[in-house]
Amino acid sequence: MTPDEMNCQILKTDPQGIGKAGQLILGGKVVAFPTETFYGLGADILDAQALQKIFRIKGREENKPLLLLVADRIWLPGLVKRISPRAERLMERFWPGPLTLVFEAGPHLSPILTANTGKVGLRISSHPVARALVQTVGRAITATSANVSGQPSISLAGEVFQVLGRKIDALLDGGKTAGGCGSTVVDVSDVSPKIIRPGAIPQAELAPFLRG
Repeated sequence: MTPDEMNCQILKTDPQGIGKAGQLILGGKVVAFPTETFYGLGADILDAQALQKIFRIKGREENKPLLLLVADRIWLPGLVKRISPRAERLMERFWPGPLTLVFEAGPHLSPILTANTGKVGLRISSHPVARALVQTVGRAITATSANVSGQPSISLAGEVFQVLGRKIDALLDGGKTAGGCGSTVVDVSDVSPKIIRPGAIPQAELAPFLRG
């Protein structure tokens, strides 16, 4: 690829690189970054154009919501309407980590994020680069997988660049991520939580927190 074809900045995962990535996200750009499972795509949740760009990058249907990363549980008010006691227990046990909890969305969240479902998926990543990036931005960012919709998730920085390098604005090169399964997704918006996507956290570990 020639320099003229390279639209994507490759950033180190040091404080300077993470700081630059945060500035890009706050400037309306889309940045790929490592998580504890695969690479994700980060955009500012308050920037509608950046959110729409993610759908174009992935070739993703707009009726699919975008999951979000937060840096701390104290960020949830405003993003979600309420937090049930079961949701509290799940967060206490499995956050930070590969557990996405689906809440009833707060009234001010963009329908682009929720895909007009009225729900939003949130988690705190246990990957130090992902957490530092969210903290640098200062508010929730998207974390949908850095791939083309329908294709396998990507755990190698080089592959992210090969597949999406002409479409994204920057890549935080964290090398190879752990891969395996993506985050487990549990809907906690109702009185009876339920697993809606199996993933990195086995059902047996979650079961005691979903009943009773």
